[in-house]
Amino acid sequence: MKKLFVSLSLLMMLIATPSCQEAVRIPVPGAHQTEIYKPMLEGKSVAVVANQTSMAGDIHLVDNLVRNGINVRAIFAPEHGFRDLADAGAHIEDGKDPATGVPLISIYGAQQKPSPGNLRGIDIVIFDIQDVGVRFYTYISTLHYVMEACAENGVKCIVMDRPNPNGFYFDGNIADTAYRSFVGMHPVPIVHGMTVGEYAQMINGEGWLRGAIKCDLSVIKCRNYTHETLYELPIRPSPNLPNQASIYLYPSICFFEGTNISLGRGTPYPFQVFGSPNLPDRGFSFTPESVPGAMNPPLLGVKCYGTDLRNAIADGLVPSPRVNLEWVISAWNDYPDKDQFFTRYFDVLASGPVLREQVQKGMSAEEIRESWKKGLEEFSRTRAKYLLYE
Repeated sequence: MKKLFVSLSLLMMLIATPSCQEAVRIPVPGAHQTEIYKPMLEGKSVAVVANQTSMAGDIHLVDNLVRNGINVRAIFAPEHGFRDLADAGAHIEDGKDPATGVPLISIYGAQQKPSPGNLRGIDIVIFDIQDVGVRFYTYISTLHYVMEACAENGVKCIVMDRPNPNGFYFDGNIADTAYRSFVGMHPVPIVHGMTVGEYAQMINGEGWLRGAIKCDLSVIKCRNYTHETLYELPIRPSPNLPNQASIYLYPSICFFEGTNISLGRGTPYPFQVFGSPNLPDRGFSFTPESVPGAMNPPLLGVKCYGTDLRNAIADGLVPSPRVNLEWVISAWNDYPDKDQFFTRYFDVLASGPVLREQVQKGMSAEEIRESWKKGLEEFSRTRAKYLLYE
C-alpha cells in the first residue's frame, strides 16, 4: 500500500504556512484551526484536557485560547502532566498553570475522572492530546472518563483531533473486558488504527460509557490526513517515546513491560532496545541508569544483554502493518528461568492470560495471529462505522 511519509523537519518548516500545507498535503491537527472552534467557545466557560503535545501551531492550545479571549476555567492534566513530562506512573500534583494562572487538576492516579465539582460552571471540555494509537497507551482511557464525566454532568466535549502515527493499520488480540483496566478499557485490538476523534465516536456509538449514556460530542477534524499517512510526531508524546522508531516499535515490544526484560528505560534509547542480564550475550548490551523520565528504571545499574532496534526504520522492520510477536517469543525461548520471565502485569497489558499462555505453550507467532483473525474481522466492521478519514 502506498503511503505518504511526513517528516519532522518538513512538518516543522511548513506547519505554520496554510498554502504550503494544502499544496503538499501536510496534516493539520484540529487545534491549529482556531477559526473553526473559536466561535463555538466564545461566551462559554471552558476546561481543557491537554499536555505538552497540545500545540496550536507554534503556541500551546491553552495559551492560544486565552489570547483569543476564551474563558478557560480549568486544565485537566493526564499521565505525565501538563506542560512538563513526568515519569510514567508519577503522581501529578494539582495547582495552577504558571503561564496563565488557570487552576490545574490532575486526572491521573487517585482521580482519573473529573468530578461534578470540577465541572461545576463549565460549559465545554476540550480534549486535545496526541495519542499513538495503541490500546494500553493511557490517553484513550482518560478520554473515556472525560467523556463519561461530561455526559453525566451535561457538559459538551470537543475533541481536537490529531493524526495517529500508527493509524495505518489495526492488529492484535481483542481485549477481554472481563480483565478491564486503565491500560485496556475497551474491546479493541492492541493497535486500533483510529484517531482520538474517531475513537471518541466509537466510545459514544458503542455505548461503552457507564450505563450506555451518550456524550454531547463534537470533533474538530484534521485537514490533509488519511489512514495512509505516516505521520512523524513533532513533539514526544511521553518521556520514553522519544522518536519515531520508538513509536512504531511500541505496540510490539511494550509487552516486555510485563516481563523481567528491560526496554531501555534509563538509557538514551528507550523502547528501541530490550535486554536482560539473563539473556545470551550476542554482542549488544546496555546498562539502565537513573535519568529524567526514568528515575528508577527496571534493572537499574545492571548490565543487560539483548537486541538493538535503534535502526529499525532504516532496517525496514518498521513501519509495519502488524504487531511483531517474534521479539517476545525469542526472548522467552532464550530466557533460562521460564518461571521468572513473566510478571503479573503481562496479563494486564494483554487484557487476559491467553497471550501469555500461548507463548508458554510454544505457539508460533503465526499460530497466535491466527487466533486473532475472527476478532479482528469483527472489529473491522465496528471501526468502519466511525472513521472520519479515507
